Amino acid sequence: MKVLVAGGAGFIGSHLCDRLVESGCDVVCVDNYVTGRPENIRHLLPSPRFTMLEADIIEGSYEAGPVDRIYHLASPASPPGYCRRPIETLRVNSEGTRLLLESAGRNGARFLYTSTSEIYGDPLEHPQREDYRGNVSTTGPRSMYDEAKRYGEAMTTAYARSRGVDARIVRIFNTYGPRSDPNDGRMIPNFIVQALQGKALTIYGDGLQTRSLCFVTDLVDGLVRTMESPTAGGEVINLGNPDERTVMEIARLVAELTGSTSPIQMTEPAVGDDPQRRQPDITKAKRLLGWEPLVALGDGLTSTIEYFREELLPAGEDRLYLTMTGSDAASGRVQPSR
Repeated sequence: MKVLVAGGAGFIGSHLCDRLVESGCDVVCVDNYVTGRPENIRHLLPSPRFTMLEADIIEGSYEAGPVDRIYHLASPASPPGYCRRPIETLRVNSEGTRLLLESAGRNGARFLYTSTSEIYGDPLEHPQREDYRGNVSTTGPRSMYDEAKRYGEAMTTAYARSRGVDARIVRIFNTYGPRSDPNDGRMIPNFIVQALQGKALTIYGDGLQTRSLCFVTDLVDGLVRTMESPTAGGEVINLGNPDERTVMEIARLVAELTGSTSPIQMTEPAVGDDPQRRQPDITKAKRLLGWEPLVALGDGLTSTIEYFREELLPAGEDRLYLTMTGSDAASGRVQPSR
């Protein structure tokens, strides 16, 4: 089977490429490295089953040839990322989605669009089910991402209904794991980098807001199951971990697992539309896919922390450099986005 992964050099996309290559697929990764990183897929380059095309899917100038499956993961996904590139975020989820759907139609390929829990906004329904329509703003500070994903869902649905494209949609909740960008700006990279550098772990607001964290390998398993399920065509499916934790609880766990003595610092709440509660209802994923997360939060965080220890390691130093003995550990190596 030949598979196109748009955004395959990103955090989730690169893990998906790993899974597909390991399963015997021929994988074509298309990424323009706006938020994807070459180091995420460098280990795959020697494989005869992996092809990397550095290109922008909006331009449609790459040549992947006929494919059997198309995964659309091409989009900035962190608030700093999509706020820096609002127009690109809107275009890749609108024009980019249309071009990939056109390709799916021409090739008779199955198509999967990765949407997000952000389409629920700051939810008034808890936990969030797929039939909840959300509490969102078309002009708020996150609208370039939220509305882009909502439009991408509508485009995917229109092609499925009017042109018979075999398409399905997943809404991804908070995902973490190795290959996250240290400068990503989201909660887990921020907390781990701060803890490893002996800096205060910054919480925006009172820390009572909640998140539900899904380890990346669990999420990738859900993506593949959704794509290959004969009953998922035309469906919208939540993929995430229903294990809901407060941000304060997560910060304390990161500090414990890193061995950090860093304090927790409370600061002003994040500006605009920051969800106060987030928890997926995964009843549909269990029923249609037989899927639910398997990796416990402590185990997933331990793996992620080890990855960041290596990422923050200056050239020529060994692991003892990051022993949490003071606030100057790896000082200045990475400045977490605010």
